[in-house]
Amino acid sequence: MRKLIQNIQLLNEQQELQAGSILIEQGRIIEINPKTTTDIDETIDGKGHFVSAGFIDVHVHLREPGGEQKETIETGTAAAAKGGYTTICAMPNTRPVPDTVENLTKVNELIKNNAKIRVLPYASITIREAGKERTDLAALKELGAFAFTDDGVGVQQAGMMYEAMQDAAKINMPIVAHCEDNTLIYAGVMHEGKKNKELGLKGIPSIAESVHIARDILLAEAAGAHYHVCHVSTKESVRVIRDAKKAGVKVTAEVSPHHLLLCEDDIPSNDAQWKMNPPLRAKEDLQALIEGLEDGTLDFIATDHAPHTFEEKANGMEQAPFGIVGLETAFPLLYTHFVKSGKWSLAQLIAWLTEKPADVFGLPYGRLHMGESADLVFIDLNKEQKIEIEKFLSKGTNTPFKEWSCIGWPVMTMFEGNIVWEEK
Repeated sequence: MRKLIQNIQLLNEQQELQAGSILIEQGRIIEINPKTTTDIDETIDGKGHFVSAGFIDVHVHLREPGGEQKETIETGTAAAAKGGYTTICAMPNTRPVPDTVENLTKVNELIKNNAKIRVLPYASITIREAGKERTDLAALKELGAFAFTDDGVGVQQAGMMYEAMQDAAKINMPIVAHCEDNTLIYAGVMHEGKKNKELGLKGIPSIAESVHIARDILLAEAAGAHYHVCHVSTKESVRVIRDAKKAGVKVTAEVSPHHLLLCEDDIPSNDAQWKMNPPLRAKEDLQALIEGLEDGTLDFIATDHAPHTFEEKANGMEQAPFGIVGLETAFPLLYTHFVKSGKWSLAQLIAWLTEKPADVFGLPYGRLHMGESADLVFIDLNKEQKIEIEKFLSKGTNTPFKEWSCIGWPVMTMFEGNIVWEEK
């Protein structure tokens, strides 16, 4: 079936918007701006909206199996599609953990039966993410594991991480790390800075993250492994990663929208909607993250979408779990505060949401090229509205961005040439 998408705006080779069209057949792009449009089975009017390759998010928590009260594969992928994402990577801190062939097989089956877009599952580095016994990385790779991580907890033993990196290097697979030294957390619930003292809450020092990253970079260099750092949040971490890249270590890193937009100064009270891990840091950390993204030290943007129930987040920071949702709000937030302000170009933001994560992990997605999957997001760059959590498709509504007014909203998403979400 041949579909013609017309009356759209595309980024040209000069990274400028121009009128265009896309021809799709059998779920793939067969021509950009086709010269002839005969034998068309369906024509889709893009209504003048900007069209990008579907976004890629390598850091998403779908909670299923085991945490279906927070999110499911069905609701999480619906939220992703609404946010313009067509490829997401599901973290393994589920119950059971995808740490064996049997458990990963179950996850694959759940994805096959319930996902509305492409979901690539992580497998864990250690059994039950307990940090005591390594998983069979080769067997999990054969079953389609995207990469290996114990996300949610840092691998505490250096020897365990080093051996896992050696195994991963042998099969040319990445090790992805949530970096946190448990001996430096001190039961903290937010950043160790000025705000936690004002609120009388225990803080998590920046070194809890940066010390782990520094350790792992040296281990990765020795093992010859591709090491990817999750949700970088501190200026020290940026410095360590920048130095490692200059030294030729194969390290890549991501940053989340909330760490680019917020710092500890923004936290109004002991409100768990502002509790996330890593926490919102100091203003100088936020600036270092922006600079790190702009200069290539940090490779791309990932949401760390982490839904929880309303009841869990109704407690104060001491009792509530860490995490906020992000799939449905990432683009409008970033577009409003960085592109509309003139700090970034549209092309920069799109690259950090599409081709950059694809390049880091060798994914054949994230670009509008002939022969590639027709994964597309249609965005109304002029649409302005507030973030309304009541309209979220995710089960989670835990976000500090409630009622923020944003410009630039996805209005339709196509996956493999089919519409999977459309604004009503």
